[in-house]
Amino acid sequence: MSEESRPPETPAEVPRPRRKGIYMLPNAVTLAALFASFYGIVMAMNGRFELAAIGIFCAAVLDALDGRVARMTNSQSAFGEQMDSLCDMVGFGAAPALIVYEWALQGLGRWGWLPAFVYIAGAALRLARFNTNIGIVDKRFFQGLPSPAAAALVMGLIWVMDDAGFKNVAQIEWLAWTAFAVTLYAGLTMVTNVPFYSFKVMGAKQTVPFASIMAIALAIALISQNPPLALFALFCIYGVSGYGVYVWRRMKGRPVSVIATSTDDPDEKGLHQ
Repeated sequence: MSEESRPPETPAEVPRPRRKGIYMLPNAVTLAALFASFYGIVMAMNGRFELAAIGIFCAAVLDALDGRVARMTNSQSAFGEQMDSLCDMVGFGAAPALIVYEWALQGLGRWGWLPAFVYIAGAALRLARFNTNIGIVDKRFFQGLPSPAAAALVMGLIWVMDDAGFKNVAQIEWLAWTAFAVTLYAGLTMVTNVPFYSFKVMGAKQTVPFASIMAIALAIALISQNPPLALFALFCIYGVSGYGVYVWRRMKGRPVSVIATSTDDPDEKGLHQ
């Protein structure tokens, strides 16, 4: 067959790009955390502050799980990261600020706006900084108080006092000012550069002493005796621990910043990993 009579070659079909989807399991956990936060807001609107606090604590537990589920199932995605950040802003920024304002701060008039707004602004700034610094921060520490811990600190106060029988807190001046101080402290501590231990180095593949497992079992038993008081005390200790780490590192002459300046510096072991 001559070249003139040969049929023209048809161009190879260009494969159609695959339609991008989303991973079901980790995003379902994130949505469950968002629902728990929404539940907390609704319960606060109905005066059920104990249930509101429990809702935010449940959101914190689910928030800790979604990232681990994504890594375990190899289903990390940019969509999941953005969705997780937006849900964190609702669950640990807007929801605690609204709940504590409804619980106590509205009794202080316009002064009650101050800690609530500082808290929600601190949560937004902290999440934005976390997203932009995620590749240059020491994995062993958080830069500032993490927003779930800040929310647990504020919600823990509400849960403890509600469990103790304090109602109509907006009319109890000393308790309203206590809520003012705790909320303001949590909001400001989120945007500090104080290092808070992240516990990320305690992975599932890392061995720990047998006594550590017994300590965890003992902690669970103690928390079960009085969950509101035990959890509040636990997060109060964590909420001030960063300042203790800051002072200790200052006294030892070690750098207190968790931002990398050099990947070769031995003091910055753990950065860029």
